[in-house]
Amino acid sequence: MEKKYQSLKEFYPFYLSEHSNLTCRRLHFLGTTLVFIFLGFFLYTLNFWYFLMIPISGYGFAWIGHFFFEKNKPATFQYPLYSFCSDFIMYWDILNGKVKI
Repeated sequence: MEKKYQSLKEFYPFYLSEHSNLTCRRLHFLGTTLVFIFLGFFLYTLNFWYFLMIPISGYGFAWIGHFFFEKNKPATFQYPLYSFCSDFIMYWDILNGKVKI
């Protein structure tokens, strides 16, 4: 029987365990960095194409990391909100040196 997570705090350690591959984490970091860049360009220009690139870059790099390097199914399919939030937490933890890339 699969565990059901009741909070983001409870889910985050599982999320990190699903990102043990260094290349996968690096691809997540790159994708999330691009999300911030495209969001900034969109807000500055209001060009819809930048807005469209936000989910493509964010999920695209992450899914490549999971399917080709981590070799697991992204947690976002089962826990979309927790996974979305955890990606930004992991990004912050990478910037602060708590998670290594």
